[in-house]
Amino acid sequence: MKILSYCVICFVFVTNISFAQNRITNAVHSFVNDAGMKHASISIQIVDLKGYNVLSEYNPNLTLPTASTAKLFSTATAIELLGPNYHPKTRLYIDGNIDSAGILNGNIWIRGGGDPSLASKYFTNEGEELDFMQEWIVQLKDMGIKKVNGGVIADASEFHFEGVPDDWNWVDMGNYYGAGPSGLTIYDNLLRYTFTTASVPGEPSILKSIEPEVPNLNFHNYIKSSNRKGDNSYLYGAPFSLDRFGTGTLPVGQNSFVVKGSLPDPENQFAYEFNKALIESGISVFAPAKSARSEQISSSNKSYQNRTLVHTQEGIKVNEIIKETNHKSINLFAEHLINLIGYTSTGNGSTVQGLKILKKYWEGKLNTEGLVINDGSGLSRSNAISASHFTQLLYYMQNAKDFSCFYNSLPTAGVSGTLKNLCKNQAGQNRIKAKSGTMTRIKSYAGYVKTTSNKNLAFAIVVNNSTYSRRELKSKIEQLLNAIATY
Repeated sequence: MKILSYCVICFVFVTNISFAQNRITNAVHSFVNDAGMKHASISIQIVDLKGYNVLSEYNPNLTLPTASTAKLFSTATAIELLGPNYHPKTRLYIDGNIDSAGILNGNIWIRGGGDPSLASKYFTNEGEELDFMQEWIVQLKDMGIKKVNGGVIADASEFHFEGVPDDWNWVDMGNYYGAGPSGLTIYDNLLRYTFTTASVPGEPSILKSIEPEVPNLNFHNYIKSSNRKGDNSYLYGAPFSLDRFGTGTLPVGQNSFVVKGSLPDPENQFAYEFNKALIESGISVFAPAKSARSEQISSSNKSYQNRTLVHTQEGIKVNEIIKETNHKSINLFAEHLINLIGYTSTGNGSTVQGLKILKKYWEGKLNTEGLVINDGSGLSRSNAISASHFTQLLYYMQNAKDFSCFYNSLPTAGVSGTLKNLCKNQAGQNRIKAKSGTMTRIKSYAGYVKTTSNKNLAFAIVVNNSTYSRRELKSKIEQLLNAIATY
């Protein structure tokens, strides 16, 4: 009788598992065979993290551009190679000598170390963005400096001058999400354009202001008023170019409509801001602000041996950068992590070097066949990542030393970050921690699920070229995620 009861229990247990797995498989089948997916390219995989047991999949090895879900690779690599407690550093130097009258017969050098938090809205309060510069000025005054016969030179050369990753699109570069990384980043490398618009559609907008002030910036304004809601304008401009263009439309009847764009030359802007801060503090500066790139200065450790270190500014820890990167999907921070990976490993902080190290690190740990990663943020449309690549990464990271840093950086469905409105008041709410990715004709999600039966799963869903609207596709994906959550 006991044996019979045990067998019945086992049968029911196995049947329940089989039924739940069939529910996931049926949900995947329904999703990929939906009419709106007829022309889509899709890669899906769901695995049980206990032993990497595949529960369901569809084209798991098909590599596709995934948009911001690619940030899982840049943040995971940063955790592994930099560690959560690494601080990027910015250093202040002087050269020459200080005479008895307090005159520095030389220059002030700002040596970048890739800290993205300086004057960042994500890490400073409004109005306090440049407070760190006042600390630097106090240091200089304590040395007796009252006047600088040379000038301020900002040096971001250790991170090279690629501007943005090689294959970013022209349509992205001038916009806020297309702000490129720099060894000296300031204000999140963003500009704020403020416009007024007419009360009738079709009239030219008027540019009221640009903040921060960028010397010699030339903005060509072709933005018009429209009855369309929201910001439908586009900003264009190549890295380091002071020619910027605005097209598209803004809503009618706006008195102060702010559009965010990328800062043309962060290194030069850094020098300009510190030069201005010095003068305002009472330290006169003879020469105009300069940058290493514009002056074609190639600095090195050797050149800094002949300069005097005045101050070292420790930046925000990597774990805080990673949390903001994944939680709010900040492209700039993801690109900075790639630069820092290259810089700390070889002294070469270029995007190319960082990506080379990323790819080498994962070879042997994952099956990287077909994996193509050309930037840290996922803005590159030539990235090629499969659902299997993501689930392998997620499986590997669960046993990583600093897994909690990675896991806690991910938004929670229905609760926080970019997933705040995903599966809201549905089965997946509070059970899914994942990264999302969205670009024109691309939608993807990858992350972890704690199911209703207390199972720990990893999943990845990548969809390209669905005929659904973004809202409709999100709803379809929610149905699939809810089925996974109730496994």
